[in-house]
Amino acid sequence: MADLTSRLPRTPVSMAHTVGRLVLGGFLAFAGISHLTRARQEFQAQVPPWVPLSPDTVVVASGAVEIALGTALLALPKHRTAVGVLAAAFFVAVFPGNVSQFVARTSAFGLNSDTARAARLVFQPLLVLWALWSTGALKSWRASR
Repeated sequence: MADLTSRLPRTPVSMAHTVGRLVLGGFLAFAGISHLTRARQEFQAQVPPWVPLSPDTVVVASGAVEIALGTALLALPKHRTAVGVLAAAFFVAVFPGNVSQFVARTSAFGLNSDTARAARLVFQPLLVLWALWSTGALKSWRASR
């Protein structure tokens, strides 16, 4: 990862990018805190049965990662490109769980229909793009080519 991000130039970003990064950081930090507190059982219901860890372990670990990513997006603007790549990778890593929730028809967080669960699947790639766009990682990658 360090090798990848060290080759990406840190390009200037607009105010819209900065606001997008801060909103994403707040969203991630809030979601991570929710993993550890009020929504812990809801998140546990979304852990696919094929994951070889207990649902609580997965929820606590993913919550800690979300808090770390959210905090880094908020507090480490000089490292925004690297954090953007890591956040995008995190969103890709949790995508199989969203697919499992759709296939198994698991209801959680109001996702109690196939339509709602399918909409979530469509939204996940948008989170990847949001992380890459708002941190300038997408722009930096284009500049490096």
